[in-house]
Amino acid sequence: MLKINEIAFSCYPVADTARARKFYEGVLGLKPTMTVGEPGGMQWTEYDIANGTLSLGAGAPDWKPTATGCSVGLEVEDFDAAIAHLKAKSVKFHMEPFGTPVCRMAFIIDTEGNTICIHKRKSDR
Repeated sequence: MLKINEIAFSCYPVADTARARKFYEGVLGLKPTMTVGEPGGMQWTEYDIANGTLSLGAGAPDWKPTATGCSVGLEVEDFDAAIAHLKAKSVKFHMEPFGTPVCRMAFIIDTEGNTICIHKRKSDR
């Protein structure tokens, strides 16, 4: 049996790395911690967030962005401010904000068509 210690990284496939980076860095405010590759070839960008890494990958054959695949949940400090910021930037919402017994969340679509969860745990969690 495998003994898994942690999730090493999550990666979204992107069609246009420059366009995707403008979204992840300009709209979401992430800072790249590693970038490799050249336009037209294999490209990889990493964003370290707390103990995890969110990556963008381009150039792999048959690996395409999708709104129906797995999504990353980004925990935000202030949910209402995050939602207001995203709306002000005209980000497309796949699912408007809603609450559950343990959190509040909304799902947005990046420039490549991938779904991202904006998430805030309730204070008692």
